[in-house]
Amino acid sequence: MSMTEGSRIGSPASPAAAKSVAVIDIGTASIRMAIAEIQPSGSIHVLERLSQSVGLGKDTFIRGFLTKATIEECVRVLRSYRRRLEEYQIAQSPQQVRVVATSAVSEAQNRLSLVDRIYSATGFQVEVIDAAELHRAMYLGIRPLLEAEPVLRSATALILEVGGGSTDLLVLRGKTVLYTHTYRLGSLRLRETLEAYRAPVGKLRRILESDIERTLQEMRQQFDRGSNLEMVALGGDVRFAATQLLGQDGSTRLNTISLDRLQRFTDRMFRLSEDELVHKFHLAVSDAESLAPALLTYCEIARGLGLDKVHVSEFNLRAALLTEMAVGAVWTEDFTEQIVRSALDLAHKFHVDEAHATHVAQLSRELFHQMQDLHQLEPRSALVLYLAALLHEVGMYVNDRAFHKHSLYVINNSHLFGLGSRDVLLVALVARYHRRGSPKPIHQGYSSLDRADRIAVAKMAAILRIADSLDASRSQRIKHFVCASETDRFVVNVSDVDDLSLEQLSVQQKGPLFEEVFGVPVLLRRRRVS
Repeated sequence: MSMTEGSRIGSPASPAAAKSVAVIDIGTASIRMAIAEIQPSGSIHVLERLSQSVGLGKDTFIRGFLTKATIEECVRVLRSYRRRLEEYQIAQSPQQVRVVATSAVSEAQNRLSLVDRIYSATGFQVEVIDAAELHRAMYLGIRPLLEAEPVLRSATALILEVGGGSTDLLVLRGKTVLYTHTYRLGSLRLRETLEAYRAPVGKLRRILESDIERTLQEMRQQFDRGSNLEMVALGGDVRFAATQLLGQDGSTRLNTISLDRLQRFTDRMFRLSEDELVHKFHLAVSDAESLAPALLTYCEIARGLGLDKVHVSEFNLRAALLTEMAVGAVWTEDFTEQIVRSALDLAHKFHVDEAHATHVAQLSRELFHQMQDLHQLEPRSALVLYLAALLHEVGMYVNDRAFHKHSLYVINNSHLFGLGSRDVLLVALVARYHRRGSPKPIHQGYSSLDRADRIAVAKMAAILRIADSLDASRSQRIKHFVCASETDRFVVNVSDVDDLSLEQLSVQQKGPLFEEVFGVPVLLRRRRVS
């Protein structure tokens, strides 16, 4: 997907079908906005980029909450952004404007106060995104780069972004996601902690190096370093270093800096005070505060993994969000494969009967497809159902008694690549209700859902119960069936199986939820082929 940038509002008129959009990132030290046009081809033409410093991280990482002054400063900045959007005639709808907030907001005790205040003052609906959603954006944004660069195409690529509040790691080999994680290792988080306890600034580097080493030990345990490892560094701090070391004309989609050269530049940055960095390089104060610690983190991790160079990408969160808006909300086939792979890894970890789980998932998918007119769920629900089917028995690892409740706990407390906390909860609840009682308002997790999600969970659970019944023998013998809605019942006609007594008994036991949800009983019968 190509991306170009314009410089002013009065650029040549766009085709009538082009869509004007904007993304706003409420970050640790600043609020940034990108305004763009999405062309009918899917290409993105950036019209303008804006950034204003706001010290959210200073509040959250020291006090644990956002002060009234900081909240009002956010409102002031966002009001100015709203006026800019009005000049572009961009409506404040989810289809045209997306506003996200990361760790400095998500970790604040009073984050809802900020979100509500912003909405009442500007009309912006802020999404507080979690680590899984951030990793999804990283994956979608970085994949085209990995495919285009020969040096990265066949390598194990470590995608690393050191932020003010955390460090995000995404490990890819080709199209496969090997590992993702968010570490509580942030340049601004550490600096603010030191200042709060009046630690000498001279100790910053030694303390940071100690924290980095602990993070490195965790990383080494999670993936095989091997010999074909390449690091791609993301983030404004390392992009600034690339610009200084390679020159303004050296900025491309992917720049490469030797580790020794980056280390020498980092040493220079540590020798300069924040005031000197601001005046020498015309940096914002917030950028000057994070620069040296962030660069040191990249250097130490690269050296600790035995690398001698670092690749620097122009990728940023706003570019990834624009890409998501361009491709639409529907998950691509390739991205869906990564989510399923993550679920299979979790199933394997908990010693699930994978033949049964995979077959039930396939049966669930086919039932979902044939029942579309009856359940009328959105396409994303098909994946939620499939994942729940793969994982419905993970709770057996804990105990086979009430294992459906253990499955809820295991899934809801596990990381599934690409799924935010809401989607993970939906998967966990559908798995929880694949047997025994019906969903009840007092049940943990289920009670927190809105009406649409409660109905969706009940429908998916009812479908999963039928799919699970179709493999009651655990022999995977039922592969083909045709569903039919009759006047007073829903019939699943099975072919190529002579004796369905075991499956029919299971449907009889698990069918009441289906009738409760869809208003008709379900009947399993042998399909006679003439």
